Amino acid sequence: MSADPTNLLRQHGLQVTAQRLAVLQAVAHRPHCRADEIVEDVCTEIGTISRQAVYDALGILTEKGLIRRIQPAGSPALYEDRVGDKHHHVICRVCGKTVDVDCNVCETHCTTAAAASGYQIDEAEVIYWGTCPECLAEMSEPGN
Repeated sequence: MSADPTNLLRQHGLQVTAQRLAVLQAVAHRPHCRADEIVEDVCTEIGTISRQAVYDALGILTEKGLIRRIQPAGSPALYEDRVGDKHHHVICRVCGKTVDVDCNVCETHCTTAAAASGYQIDEAEVIYWGTCPECLAEMSEPGN
């Protein structure tokens, strides 16, 4: 996260709290993390905090567009702080590693693909599934 988190919260009309700052920091340090990982990081950062308080912070930060929630099929929600641009994700079926994939055609292709449906499309989320280079290398090692 390049912007000052305190100013970012204020710019979006949010009260600055230790919980919200800790959640923003946790998501920035561990992109594509699960809520339970964020809870661990926030507890380490500020001490005792309820799981519900972290979930509440994730909800409001997502709602305000400060973080992004992605929900891969059959997987827990993942959170990232890369917002405001058009990008997709690729997820390893073996280890679950998730990485960003830049998209140069989203505006013209992804958001107009469903125009015939009558919907006004405001977002497209594409997730590619496969096997990451590390898992491929491990699978090709002798004895595997």
